[in-house]
Amino acid sequence: MYTDRPANMMHAPAMIQPQRLTGPLTPLDAALRLLLDGVSAVTPADVPIDEAAGCVCAETRVSKVAIPEFDVAATDGWALRARDLVGATSYSPLQLMTPPPWVEAGERMPENCDCVVDSGLVETTGSMFQVTGEAAPGQGVRRAGEDVAASDAVVAEGMRLNHFNLLAANAAGLKRLKVRRPHVRVVDVPSRDGASNSAQFVAGFARASGCRVTLTRALARDAKSISTAIDVEPCDLLLTVGGTGSGRTDATIEALTSRGGAFVHGIALQPGRTAAVSMKGTMPIIAIPGAPEQAVAVCLAIVRPLIEQLSGHAPQQGTMLPLARKISSAIGFSEVVLLERSGDRWIPGPAGHLSLGAVAKADAWLIVPGDSEGYAAGTATAGLPLHENRLP
Repeated sequence: MYTDRPANMMHAPAMIQPQRLTGPLTPLDAALRLLLDGVSAVTPADVPIDEAAGCVCAETRVSKVAIPEFDVAATDGWALRARDLVGATSYSPLQLMTPPPWVEAGERMPENCDCVVDSGLVETTGSMFQVTGEAAPGQGVRRAGEDVAASDAVVAEGMRLNHFNLLAANAAGLKRLKVRRPHVRVVDVPSRDGASNSAQFVAGFARASGCRVTLTRALARDAKSISTAIDVEPCDLLLTVGGTGSGRTDATIEALTSRGGAFVHGIALQPGRTAAVSMKGTMPIIAIPGAPEQAVAVCLAIVRPLIEQLSGHAPQQGTMLPLARKISSAIGFSEVVLLERSGDRWIPGPAGHLSLGAVAKADAWLIVPGDSEGYAAGTATAGLPLHENRLP
């Protein structure tokens, strides 16, 4: 998804002076190379298991015991042996000479019992018990090792941890885990009327990707104020939001170019062409436009792969489905396309257009490379999940 081929009219990243997008745009893949070639995964941190959700695991841990360790009741009821119940019905109940053991969910199964029957199937009259139905072996029982077998991996290096992974890890007795959690700083450059741009969204995007996020707001839109906000503290990835365009008060590019280092302003990405990328030593910097649809596109196309590399997470795998209709794209621009799933097909939105309503409804997304005019209807395409909790 991140290997767009540059068009002939475009240039590769270079040391340049501040510009107002008067020259050729840099291809998306060239901008990504500038960032990714100089970045490695951050050092793992040891964190309590309840702080690991969303982070990328930096170690593989195996369970020392089977989970559960022994057969346990999956439901409340009477513990019995299935073969003893063969033929039992309400017309021909099985008479029990001794009361059966009662078990509750999670309790160890009594010896010689292999099923749990509902209380309604066991009738009591004084000290007499009778069973009015059959049961299969294993009914109402969780077998030893059914959740995790002994020596199986509970969590694996490179996986993004979710609450389901951590539930299994907690059951295996793990209290702490080594994770990679990049520190991302987001600098909010206020708009001309003093309102915030899309910084809250960008911060939330990074946080949902397992990063430790700090949000700083520049006092004003001038280069000095932006530089002051940038210099608050070191980080693994710096994201500025707003002030990247050609307006008279757009000073983010001036603030960043004054710091030196490899720099690219103007990326052949639609939407998001006024974005900029830079490397200051080993710290990558991405200047994100403040307009919401551009911020979304830059986060998907540039911020996401960079966070994946910093956290040691394998690139996301898409869901391959045919397109319900064609995608038309402009040569020379990498264009973000939103996808809605309808049965076993993707319904694409218009290339390069990300209205907030469409983003909220979409299930997935893809990038049409800059050297492509799009895809014909019926073409199998890989849609990357847009919402982490609503996977296609």
